[in-house]
Amino acid sequence: MTLAQRCELTILMPCLNEAETLETCIRKARGYLERSGVEGEIVIADNGSTDGSQAIAESLGARVVPISERGYGAALIGGIAAARGRFVIMGDADDSYDFSALDPFVESLRAGNQLVMGNRFRGGIAPGAMPPLHRYLGNPVLSGIGALFFRPGVRDFHCGLRGFDREAILGLGLRTSGMEFASEMVVKATLAKLRIAEVPTTLSKDGRSRPPHLRSWHDGWRHLRFLLIFSPTWMFLYPGAVLLAIGALASLVLLFGPVAVGSVGFDVSTMVYAAGVAVVGYQAVLFAILTKVYAAEEGFLPAGPRFRALVDRLTIERGLLVGLAIFVLGIAVAVVQVLRWRETGFGGLDARQAVRIAVPAALGLMLGFQTMMSAMFIGILTVPTRARSNPPSTVEVADGAEATEVGER
Repeated sequence: MTLAQRCELTILMPCLNEAETLETCIRKARGYLERSGVEGEIVIADNGSTDGSQAIAESLGARVVPISERGYGAALIGGIAAARGRFVIMGDADDSYDFSALDPFVESLRAGNQLVMGNRFRGGIAPGAMPPLHRYLGNPVLSGIGALFFRPGVRDFHCGLRGFDREAILGLGLRTSGMEFASEMVVKATLAKLRIAEVPTTLSKDGRSRPPHLRSWHDGWRHLRFLLIFSPTWMFLYPGAVLLAIGALASLVLLFGPVAVGSVGFDVSTMVYAAGVAVVGYQAVLFAILTKVYAAEEGFLPAGPRFRALVDRLTIERGLLVGLAIFVLGIAVAVVQVLRWRETGFGGLDARQAVRIAVPAALGLMLGFQTMMSAMFIGILTVPTRARSNPPSTVEVADGAEATEVGER
């Protein structure tokens, strides 16, 4: 039986100039494998170290996989592809995570969970291990947003120590090359309905003398941006629907005349702003649909049956007809106003009444045109292509590294 056939666990560490702490991490991982009796290997996904990290790893019996593409996510994607274990436990090589205490992760994976997240807040954070900005603002806020948007059932959304079923994670088609890879894994695992669990883990102060690779505001924004982009429903659809409803309702009410609330009066000027709010909201709703269609077609996000059914109904022809109907309705209202103007001999009109009619006419023209253009764009996004029919099946690693086929779902 070959190592690839009997290897249960790969302990994977991304590495970029970690000579100070790499030996400690590998010895702890090796000690865990020997103590637990788990058949496994230690893989170092090296991202171009220049401090001799590769030689240290090889001297300690770890397998070094060179990854040419720079970035935390790129290193891990290449390392996962080259791993031989059924399960993979990944963690930073800075000695902040304890690779000698992986029993809870392995037990949870053996129990059938496909992604097992560590929770540092439950396991314990050593003094100085996590900056106050990260501990009391960054992690709680980002984890809270992730929990609200995607409901993965985990409280420490960005813990770097996590284990997973290799084949299940490869099937997600993870793509991001930077720090947001940590978010992508949880988000896509949740959307794909993988079995996710959380176990306590500890976080120690890392053993490096140099600053960490993590840049607080820059990488925090990248995580937040990723969460927002991967949730068009929260980012665009819900806010857009609220704005559209408020703007359309206010415009409709003011169409019949001014409205007074106590001592405050609302008239045609409010109607103009309300129409603008409706247009902005409608654009956001359309953008949510376009974003979801693009993400589903490109494999960034899985598309559920309800969304697929909606897209199947959103044909170019139907979209054009609906948009044209709204556009013609706007023209009809405008024609009515012109006819009334003609009745006065094309003279002066009451400004309030003119605006009260012009606003719904302009609203119909704008919303109708937006609908038609969006329908055309959806048609472009959903054109079948060979790339979508035959997605890439490999993850490239540097020369000399072993690659494993990765198929997308």
